[in-house]
Amino acid sequence: MEIQGSLSPLTDFAPPVAFSPAHRVVNLSGLSGWILHNANHSISVPAQLPSEQYQDLYSAGVIADPLYGFNDSIEEWVQMTNWTYTSPILAGLHSSDDGSQIWLVFEGLDTFTSIEICNKTIGKTNNQFRQYLFDVTSALDSCTEPRLSVAFFSAAEVAYATSTSSRAQPKWNEINSCSADNKLGCKIYARKEQNDFGWDWSPSLVPAGPWRPIYAVQLTCQSPVYVTNTLIDIYREGQLNNMPPNQIVPWVFNASLDFIGELPNGASLQLTLTDVHNNTILKRLLCGVYISNMTITGSTTIDDSKVQLWWPSGFGEQPLYYARIDVIDGDKNEITAIERRVGFRTIVLNLNPVTEVQQSAGIAPGSNWHFEINGDEIYCKGSNFVPPDVFWPRANETRIRRLFEFVVKGNQNMLRVWSSGAYLADWIYNMADEMGILLWSEFQFSDAEYPTDQSYLANYEAEVYYNVRHLNNHPSLAVWVGGNELEQIQLAYFFNATSPKEIMLQYQLVFEEILIKCVYANTRSISYIPSSTYNGYLRLDFNSTRPQLPRYENRSSTEAIYSDTDYYNYDATQAFNLSSYPIGRFANEFGFHSMPSLQSWETEVTPDQFYLTSPAVVHHNRHYPFGISNKTITERSLAGIAEMTDAVRLWYPTPQLSSPAANFSAWIYATQVFQADFYQHQIAFYRRGSGLPERQLGSLYWQLEDLWVAPTWSSIEATGRQKLIYYAAKDIYRPVIGYGYYNISTYELQVWVTSDLSREVVATATLDWFDWNGQPLSIKAEGPNYEQPYIRNASQIATVKVGPINSTQVFRYSNLIESLQAKGHLPTNAILRLSVLGRFMGEVYLHTSFFTVPGSLANTTLPDPGLVLVQTPAAHGRTASIQGSETSNIVIFDITATKATAAWVWLNYQTNAVTGYWSENGFWLAKGETKTVYFTVWEDWSSGKWVQTVEVRSLWNNTRTSK
Repeated sequence: MEIQGSLSPLTDFAPPVAFSPAHRVVNLSGLSGWILHNANHSISVPAQLPSEQYQDLYSAGVIADPLYGFNDSIEEWVQMTNWTYTSPILAGLHSSDDGSQIWLVFEGLDTFTSIEICNKTIGKTNNQFRQYLFDVTSALDSCTEPRLSVAFFSAAEVAYATSTSSRAQPKWNEINSCSADNKLGCKIYARKEQNDFGWDWSPSLVPAGPWRPIYAVQLTCQSPVYVTNTLIDIYREGQLNNMPPNQIVPWVFNASLDFIGELPNGASLQLTLTDVHNNTILKRLLCGVYISNMTITGSTTIDDSKVQLWWPSGFGEQPLYYARIDVIDGDKNEITAIERRVGFRTIVLNLNPVTEVQQSAGIAPGSNWHFEINGDEIYCKGSNFVPPDVFWPRANETRIRRLFEFVVKGNQNMLRVWSSGAYLADWIYNMADEMGILLWSEFQFSDAEYPTDQSYLANYEAEVYYNVRHLNNHPSLAVWVGGNELEQIQLAYFFNATSPKEIMLQYQLVFEEILIKCVYANTRSISYIPSSTYNGYLRLDFNSTRPQLPRYENRSSTEAIYSDTDYYNYDATQAFNLSSYPIGRFANEFGFHSMPSLQSWETEVTPDQFYLTSPAVVHHNRHYPFGISNKTITERSLAGIAEMTDAVRLWYPTPQLSSPAANFSAWIYATQVFQADFYQHQIAFYRRGSGLPERQLGSLYWQLEDLWVAPTWSSIEATGRQKLIYYAAKDIYRPVIGYGYYNISTYELQVWVTSDLSREVVATATLDWFDWNGQPLSIKAEGPNYEQPYIRNASQIATVKVGPINSTQVFRYSNLIESLQAKGHLPTNAILRLSVLGRFMGEVYLHTSFFTVPGSLANTTLPDPGLVLVQTPAAHGRTASIQGSETSNIVIFDITATKATAAWVWLNYQTNAVTGYWSENGFWLAKGETKTVYFTVWEDWSSGKWVQTVEVRSLWNNTRTSK
């Protein structure tokens, strides 16, 4: 199959990239007529760029949906095949005698390619994350019907071939399980999205294709340059990386433009800064302009009074500005121009030693490990962001914006953009800028030891250098991190303090010498650390080969705390043992897996597979416990599923419904309850640490979202549905919370109030005890200093002051079990409701949490709560709490527990004919309590009939044998 098309003459090129009307740029990806074919043309199908081979093969009906059922394995031949994308005839794309040049600009090729135009090879590529530029002027000579052809070679095959070449080291192959029988284990040899080769939440598809746009650029005498990349660095005068800057000095605005072509002598740069309303803030020439290595650079200072500070969500507004940089000649004529949106903020990852002043305030010795925005400490609340789709070209603006809306509405202010995915596109950072989401950003290295021959080192440097410059204008950029868990792995397996061996030395070379200098050479506004979990440094010396002299295991005392934490524990018996949680300054990753909803499973497996151990469910599960690599894949997958089911059996009623589909749905719900319960305990534990010696200032759970339907750690399923953990995290991430912390060994219960607000909060905490049937229980608490709280009716009330980003203990029971039994109450029949009302700068903050003794939910007979669900009209005034939503898109439900207390109440729409989200879900209701919940509709293909499918359940339903 061949489809031809044409390109309008270059004289008609539109200029979407630069402002000069003389510029000639065309987006070749937007042309119709591209084809995808294999080597012998036995398969040849239309292609839509940007794309990857699976997308076009699926659209043409050559393959089935690669994510459905077992298709990722059935269609493995696709990833092992070489594929070529060929353009239509590019009429008008030709060289001329006037000295003009034609360049091709590839913004992203995944990954190993050979590129031809007019049947002439113009270049090869080997890095998914780099921009590639080729001058094709001479190749177009005497070419009347030019076609562009990009051949993509199987990354799995190329990586394996490299592993057997002289460029590889046997130890690398052994450590990474790279072999002829496991070519996917050879991923370290491919500068490509590492989870493409499979992860414990991702299939192994290894896509290939032009995943980002391709441009043709014509340079002429009138338009002699094209800007290929732009660095804008905004920082305080005197600021240095990783160091808190002086907040009262002017801003420095540094602009650096990479280009192809020729600039005349005497070229200069002019900045025009405007706000979003097109008001000009300033217009001036930049100073100290110089040209070096196809880059022109200049800077200026900007007074504080000219601009407003950008803040993350929850801490202030997000004012943004447009910075236009004109390149002008000596006669003040414009040569070209670029425009970037910017914000003014400082952000530092503070790893400085804990000071004597801090220690006198109760902070443990060691080092800080927290972020400071505009000089203020903040508590980072968020999650980990993985690729939102197995095929990046499908990740459109609507999808990403909705994910980011979940982040903001979920009381989150930071996402960790996990390495082994891909660098996010500029437009995604733009969204984060607008919405106030900080993006902890990582270079694409994870959980492995990487090659260090000169060609790889040069490739790493080019990749990182480009992306650091490309993304630096975004105020949402929070930090650059060398990679995922790298130092942790070195310390566990390869560390030798006195005589480091080869693997450790290679780690130091890449992450402590090369990548850090790519950051420090380009920007002063961003911190760098070599690894996501990092013990910090002993010394910071910008003139050293290794600017950060790492601490590793060099600790001054056993009480000193230096690092952040990365924690997983699949022993469910320890899930609610607070002493098993790690104590650190910041939690960058933690979690436990759960099942996605039955409705999401409906999109990717057949109904006969609706049970926990079905072949399709087992196939989609990619989490295999450690220590059983000698088992079959099926046995390892079943062991991963058993971790979830064992946790449910241990802590909650076990579903035993007679209907297979209903029982599967009940088990799904139960695994999500455990995940939510576990996460809430951990997040509350970390947040309480803001007021303890560890001065813990960050919680990022694993993981925000899914890219296919499978048992994973996600809070947002691949279909966009939200798991119970999303709402549990939203609740425990509220600015002011109250929570009960139970010691399973001593039976002590402490009740704390925590605030992440920047000023002191005065809060009222109210305790109520009752049994499952709603009868009040009289169990007196002690204050933290053993004083008695105020008692009104059956409630115990105390007023508490909580300092900025801090925690305060308000109640305690030195032995809760004795207190209950002394009053004749069974621990399994006692429920604590804690309500907190806080006030701060005119705002009111409410939070309610429920506590039961761990294990009681599985060891008591839960009464029927008599849940009643009623849809109510969207009357005026009842949608006030749903910001940014129109009444016509809101459906309101009232849920009442008419007979008894309901645990983990869950609303679910049993159809895929609607999308949207709830204002609250996964909550508790006391007997007689009614909660109003809003559902915001995004799309509705059911004409409103989806409302009839909404069901409500609680843990009591798990005790039933029929639905």
